[in-house]
Amino acid sequence: MELDRIDRQILDVLQQDGRINNQELADRVGLSPSPCLRRVRALEESGLITGYRALVDAKKLGLSLMALVHISMDLHTPERFANFEAAVQILPEVLECLLITGQAADYQLKLVVRDMDHFQSLLLGKLTRIQGVTGVHSSFVLQQVVSRTVLPVAG
Repeated sequence: MELDRIDRQILDVLQQDGRINNQELADRVGLSPSPCLRRVRALEESGLITGYRALVDAKKLGLSLMALVHISMDLHTPERFANFEAAVQILPEVLECLLITGQAADYQLKLVVRDMDHFQSLLLGKLTRIQGVTGVHSSFVLQQVVSRTVLPVAG
């Protein structure tokens, strides 16, 4: 899908305020409501807009410990990776799972848990029990300096 300046503006505004109504969005990007809504629907149908979500404060939910966990696998086969990826997808504490290069690890997980006891339970009770996991190295986040969900859409 070719994006023009208006499409990019729509994406920028919606990333910053997914609850904006169509009239306000149209005003902000300089369109009338009908063409604006058509463009939003086209962006959704193309798969460029994948959904709308609320951002929630983890600490206010009691999830005060964030960890980055590097996982090493014993075999580098599609089946082994698929098994690991399926296993971590069902863990609600896993915010991100990235297949990485340039490290001794194969994956980096971003986790959020209540406390160290919760982390230990997740690590020993679930992560290390996934078939093929041979190494786990954890780092704990002291401060989240930058946290974005808005992608740069400027042309």
